[in-house]
Amino acid sequence: MPWYTDFFTELPNTFWRAAVPIEHTTSEIDFLMSLPGDHVLDVACGSGRHALELAARGRRVTGVDVSAEAVDHATREASRRGLDAVFTVGDMRALPETTADTAICMGNAFGYLDHDETIGFLNGLTVRTLVLDYGFVAESFLPGVTLEEEPMTIGGVTAEQVNEYDVTGGRWLTHFTFTRGEEVHRGTSVQHVYTAAEVRRMVAGAGFTTIDLYAGPDGAPYEIGSGRLILVARRDG
Repeated sequence: MPWYTDFFTELPNTFWRAAVPIEHTTSEIDFLMSLPGDHVLDVACGSGRHALELAARGRRVTGVDVSAEAVDHATREASRRGLDAVFTVGDMRALPETTADTAICMGNAFGYLDHDETIGFLNGLTVRTLVLDYGFVAESFLPGVTLEEEPMTIGGVTAEQVNEYDVTGGRWLTHFTFTRGEEVHRGTSVQHVYTAAEVRRMVAGAGFTTIDLYAGPDGAPYEIGSGRLILVARRDG
């Protein structure tokens, strides 16, 4: 089974729900709202950080994530806030049929799959517009990479991590231990590292004809050393 199928339980989800400052989410939603499409498919939506705010601004949203705990959290939030958002437990490798005209894959989930599965994910998308947010692109990630990281406590959960880089496979592996009191959750995340050109070629191979690369939601052009890659792709016609 893929590593992510049992990784995102309540402890890591609680950690990441508290980890991203609200101003980061706001700037990302501002960027996404500038793109066309009334119905958005949020792939690997997690606890709904983007999907809920898009729905709050009038978009119709379908969120898909492998974590039942995250989907339950997002569903409760959508109901509490009266938002037009539907969340479903599902795998990136077999997305449900949808009428969405825009798909987003934010927060590094693009790098979760093996290479052939990543190609299958892209080829299976029928949307007109695609947005990928990817911090493990080689030109961003490798120049300042370090294996040592200090433990972090966020949202009452402490995360310790031991990193390694698989050179032959182009994979960044992080062995996590999440703790909260007596509760412990361990798991290893796997991120596949691609160059920006490789990502662009894969997206073009899936039938997207106009592809723009940005360094962030402010629309700055992507270049070596940028902190992340935001790719926006469109199909002509």
